[in-house]
Amino acid sequence: MMNIDGLVRLPTEVWVYVFSFLSTEERHTVRLCSKDMKMLVDHPYLWRNHNVSLSSLRRYNKGFWDTLKTRDLTRIAVQELDCREWRHLARNLSTLKSIVFANSKRVYHEAYLDHLSHFSSLSGLGARNYTWNQRVLGQGTMEHLRHRLVRLSICNVRVPDTEEFINCVAGLVSLRYLLLHKLGETRGPEATKPLPRESVHKLLLNLRSLRHLSLGMRGEPTELLPDDYLSPPDPNYPGRYGGPQLTTLELIDYPEGSLSKTALRSQASLKSLTIRYRYITDGIECHLQSWLACLQQLESLTIIGGNSLATYTTTIPRSVSRLTLRVGITLKDLDSIAPKVKELKHLDIEQNRSSGSLCKRIPLLFTKLKSLRIRFFRQEPEKDLMSLVKLRHLERLELLVERSHILKDSLHGHPWPGPDVETLIRRLRQLSSNKFIVITKMRKRNPFTECDCMWEGD
Repeated sequence: MMNIDGLVRLPTEVWVYVFSFLSTEERHTVRLCSKDMKMLVDHPYLWRNHNVSLSSLRRYNKGFWDTLKTRDLTRIAVQELDCREWRHLARNLSTLKSIVFANSKRVYHEAYLDHLSHFSSLSGLGARNYTWNQRVLGQGTMEHLRHRLVRLSICNVRVPDTEEFINCVAGLVSLRYLLLHKLGETRGPEATKPLPRESVHKLLLNLRSLRHLSLGMRGEPTELLPDDYLSPPDPNYPGRYGGPQLTTLELIDYPEGSLSKTALRSQASLKSLTIRYRYITDGIECHLQSWLACLQQLESLTIIGGNSLATYTTTIPRSVSRLTLRVGITLKDLDSIAPKVKELKHLDIEQNRSSGSLCKRIPLLFTKLKSLRIRFFRQEPEKDLMSLVKLRHLERLELLVERSHILKDSLHGHPWPGPDVETLIRRLRQLSSNKFIVITKMRKRNPFTECDCMWEGD
């Protein structure tokens, strides 16, 4: 058996490849073995997509900052920073590309974000659960970010004047990713409403490079939103669509009926559509069927809540290869969906006691699946789980349960997954010759792409 010195003499690329299969905790354990292992584990390639959350920056020593610089970390989330901490951050991580400010109880002034000018590589900015009593972005900061910022994520933020804030966002002309959820005013009522038509049009007409748009629709509009709510006319060519060619659209907390049947008529370029319904009101027609009929290039569809699947399954585009359904689903629904999406590669569904034996039916209907995610409600996987071994192309299987089920069982000494489920998983791996990985834990939240409105793990 080779000693540790002999192992270290292997090419760095080999070690990096091996360590890429380890979790963050496992990497840190290996890092303690020796100085050589520490150097290998800190290779920037292993941390290229890593996010780090920091608080009370003064408690971190020089060794900590040196490690972050060695790993070339470019994305951080912070709660709040005073002037001294801002300078500390700029001195130690001046190459940051993305910063997210999350969960602060303080009220901030305009000058708070002026320190962003110290980060010349900054291209992503986010704010969650923050309040400003003055302009969020001063003139100098706007000029610094105007052509640099490509990602902006705003959720549950209160500002003095929403119209002025929208004007600022519309001036960030290089934005490709924009998330705006629950934007409210400091001096106004607590309730939030969908952005008015004029604000949406200003954003779409100015942000011509925009490709990803996520809008929070919480709050009841005073009346049906206009047909052209998401379709601003071109000022130079009346009658033509004047906005960007969106590829991803998310409507979050969407109240059914607030947008018309033709609301997505100008968004034929969409590759991904997500609708997270807030609630369902009896007697209101579901417009999803009409929307899907004009999205023939759609590759990814996510529906969370809403009407019965039967109201729109017949219009799911054949081009869809990734499908997520957070709605009550039956075997009849699956039978209806399968002929429409013969090339489906990724399926994410929920199973409850009224769903029937989904695990038995899925291999027969969706033979090309590469990933399958099943979230169990009020029950655990049963023996029909073994049927999934018939999915010849499966690479990833996720078996999850709702959080309340985990907490309740943990209190009674029955952690998830329990012994019976573990036995089923081991048997499934044996039958499949370990050709796919099985995951039973909810992944950690990504603070840069998932806000409170969208995260399912809490």
